[in-house]
Amino acid sequence: MIDTPTPPSRGSSLRQRALLGTAIAMVIGGALVGEGFVLPNRPALADPVTVQPVQVPSFADLAEKVSPAVVSVRVRENAANAVARNFSFNGQDPFEGLPQDSPLRKFFGNPDQIPGPGDRNPAPNGRNGRGGSVALGSGFFVSEDGYVVTNNHVVDHASDFTVITDDGTEYTAKLIGKDDKTDLALIKVDANRKFAYVKWAETPPRVGDWVVAVGNPFGLGGTVTAGIVSARGRNMGSGPYDDYLQIDAPVNRGNSGGPTFNTQGEVVGINTAIYSPSGGSVGIAFDIPSTTAEKVIGDLKAHGTIVRGWLGVQIQPVNANIADSLRLKDTKGALVAEPQAGGPAEKSGIKAGDVILSVDGKPVNGPRDLAMLIAGYAPNTTVPVTVWRDGAQQNLSVKLGTLPSDQQAAADTQDRGGQNRNGTGRSAQPTELAGLGIAIEPSRDQSGGVVISKVDPNGIADTAGLSAGDTILAVGGNKVASAADVQTAIDKAKQAGMKAVLLQVKSGSDTEFIGLPLA
Repeated sequence: MIDTPTPPSRGSSLRQRALLGTAIAMVIGGALVGEGFVLPNRPALADPVTVQPVQVPSFADLAEKVSPAVVSVRVRENAANAVARNFSFNGQDPFEGLPQDSPLRKFFGNPDQIPGPGDRNPAPNGRNGRGGSVALGSGFFVSEDGYVVTNNHVVDHASDFTVITDDGTEYTAKLIGKDDKTDLALIKVDANRKFAYVKWAETPPRVGDWVVAVGNPFGLGGTVTAGIVSARGRNMGSGPYDDYLQIDAPVNRGNSGGPTFNTQGEVVGINTAIYSPSGGSVGIAFDIPSTTAEKVIGDLKAHGTIVRGWLGVQIQPVNANIADSLRLKDTKGALVAEPQAGGPAEKSGIKAGDVILSVDGKPVNGPRDLAMLIAGYAPNTTVPVTVWRDGAQQNLSVKLGTLPSDQQAAADTQDRGGQNRNGTGRSAQPTELAGLGIAIEPSRDQSGGVVISKVDPNGIADTAGLSAGDTILAVGGNKVASAADVQTAIDKAKQAGMKAVLLQVKSGSDTEFIGLPLA
C-alpha cells in the first residue's frame, strides 16, 4: 500500500502563510543565511532601573533652634599677661619632642588673634592698641540665667570677658571657674533676661552618627557645619583624662569652646582641637565628650574649682613582654611602677609591680582608664581595688586622697634623688652579661641595684628599651645587688618556662618596669 500525503487543510495553509509572514516581518535587523532567516541574539528585556529618592539630611530646623544658645566669646588680656599661648595642659607642651611643624601642634582657638567685632582696626598680632591682646573663641549657654561653657585655653590668662549672642548683642561676663586638665571653663553673664540654652546629651554618640558643630570660626560669627562621629576614645597625649570624640564636621580657629550637637539638638561634645598640617580644617577635629564636660561644669558651677580623688601611684601600660613575665593572660590593667611615699596607695598596701585590674568593680584597661576612674571619686572615698600580684588576684581597700595641685606635684618630684644617667661615683669593674647584651656594675646609690654601664645596640636589652645609666633594682620580683643576682633571677625564670622576665628599672628619678624577652 502506498501512503498518499494528505493535502493541507485550509486552516493549515493559513497558519503556514502566517508563520512565513512573521519570518519575513522579522528579517528587519536580522541576517540572511542560505535560504533561511536568523533572528538577532538579544537578551530578554529586564525591568527598567528604578532608584529610591535620596533622602538628603537637612539640619536647618536644628540650626535654627540651637543657634540662639551658641555665643562668641571675646577675651582681653592685660599687656603683662599677653603671651604667645599655645594649646596645652598644665602649662606643658603635650607634644614635647615633636617637630615644630608637626600637625599635632596645629591647634585652634589660640590667640593668633582673630579681630573681633569690637576691634575695627586691631594692631598686628592681635594687639588692640590699648596695651592688651584680644582673642575670640566660642561657647554656649547651659542655663537660662547666663552660665556659658567654653574652653580653658580660650579664657586662660584673660582679665576681661565678653559674650556676643547670635543677634550681635554684647554682654560682660565673669569667670566662675576653669579646669586646665580637661580644658574646660565656665563663665557667667548677669543680665535682666532669660537666655536660650541647650542641654547635655543623655547618651553618648556612636561612631557614624551625624553631628553638627556651631561656632565662631575666624571671627565670622555663628557658623554651622555638619559631619559624623569618626571615632571615640581618642588619646592625644595631652593629659591623663584624654577621651576625645573625633569628628569630621569642619572646625577651625575660633571654634574652640563651641558645641557639637546630635540630631536631637543635644550637646555631645565641645570643640577643642584639630589635627591639621595647614592650621585649617582637614576633617579631623577633637571634642571633649559631654559625659566628661557635664560633670566638670557641674563642679565648677557648684564650687568654682575641681577637686579630684588621688591614688598616688606612678603607672605604666602592660605590654606583651610584661604580661608574659607576670603570667597575665592579656595586656589589660595598669602596672604600678612606684607608689608615692606616704600616698593613699602605699598606705593601703599597693606595691611596685602590682597590676591594677579594677576599681570598685570597674575594669581597668590601661593607665588612662585608671586615671579617669580615680578622678571620678571625691577625696576620702574608700574604694575596693583588685590587683594582680604573685600570679593571683588580690583585693585591697584604698582610701583616696586629694589630688595635689600642679605646684605641689612638681615639688614632690624635683628632689627625689637617684642614680644619674652617667652612673657617677662608681668604680667597680663592669660585668658583661653576653646573653642580654649589657654590662653591669653595682650601684653606689642608696636605692641599691645594679647599674647598666654599656648596652649592645644589637642585643635583647636594647630592643627592650634599656639604656646605659639605667639602674636595675629587681629582676623577677627579686632585688638585685650584683651581676650574679641578675643572672640567677634570669636562670630561675628560664627554668620556670617564662617567655620574659620583669625588670624594675630606675632611670633618673623615674621608676618603671620592663619586660625582657628570654628567647
